Amino acid sequence: MKILDWYILKRFLQTYIFVVLVIVLVVVMIDYTEKIDNFHKNNAPTDRILWDYYLNFIPYWANYISPLMVFIATVFLTSRLAARTEVIAMLSSGISFIRLLFPYVLGASVLAVLTYFMVNYVIPRANKTRIAFEVQYINDAYTYSGRNVHIKIAPNTYAYLESYNNQSNTGYRFTLEKVEGNQLKQKLAADRIEWNAKKKKWTIRDYKVRTINGLQETLTSGTEIDTTLNLKPDDFSSDFNLYETFTRPELNRHIDLLRSRGADGLETYLLEKYSRDTRPFAIIILTVIGVIMSARKSRRGVGWQVALGFFLAFAYLLFFMLAKGIAESGNLNPIVAVWLPNLIFAGIGVLLYNTIPR
Repeated sequence: MKILDWYILKRFLQTYIFVVLVIVLVVVMIDYTEKIDNFHKNNAPTDRILWDYYLNFIPYWANYISPLMVFIATVFLTSRLAARTEVIAMLSSGISFIRLLFPYVLGASVLAVLTYFMVNYVIPRANKTRIAFEVQYINDAYTYSGRNVHIKIAPNTYAYLESYNNQSNTGYRFTLEKVEGNQLKQKLAADRIEWNAKKKKWTIRDYKVRTINGLQETLTSGTEIDTTLNLKPDDFSSDFNLYETFTRPELNRHIDLLRSRGADGLETYLLEKYSRDTRPFAIIILTVIGVIMSARKSRRGVGWQVALGFFLAFAYLLFFMLAKGIAESGNLNPIVAVWLPNLIFAGIGVLLYNTIPR
């Protein structure tokens, strides 16, 4: 690390922090303006608005816009250096353009590592509090509306509910089937099941159990029985932005659970998992592109280069959201959807490096 490297690295990180703070402040003001009626309508306490919501809202948005803000900060800093002919002086002294990239890439790598840690372990914990606040004070009361629900709760065991009331945690017209191969071995049918919060078990009421052993069948019945199932009331609660509340290990476990049940909505969680992996690489790729496109002095001034930086940054975001939407509909592999924008913009970076005079 040379004095010049420290100079660029310091300015790079300072500019990034400044840009993030400004944008996040604007987002907070807009968000508060939009939600102030909900706060008053639902009598949200002021301390909870500040500490439970906005204290966790700020790091969420700072991390969410991090790749774009790194790009904007890079363009803003480098274009100013170029406007003052500092870049020309550096290159004229014998420093190669690749060497000039070193402090930028170093700073971007630090931010990438920090982002990976934040998005996988810190932000999800903050989101638990933030989203719980939103469900309580901003969103309308949640009512489970699913009908004829089929859930695979074990390798050979399938549960069915005609309906479920998430207010009383009661399921109606419940059946539990054990199947081996293509043969039904046992079927339990009950009028309803109720969650016992103290015992952490389900209470099955007015049930009949039909057991099949070859050509022999036995039928038993009862009025009440407690049992443990791989099924919880949380499976019927609001899934509003649920994927954002999972740490990396929790997200992996939830994906495995959905796969074992053959449940819908798996793509959403896979997209969340893979996008967390691509975000650090996006920071580095966009940083390099930002340096390449703004390292030469422009007759149109710094403002033009910053505006162009904003355009490319939002083009990246738009492309990512488009690919993500296609993947959520099941028409594109999730891992392809999240990596495609990075691959395309990496190609743009190579093209810019080979075509734009520096």
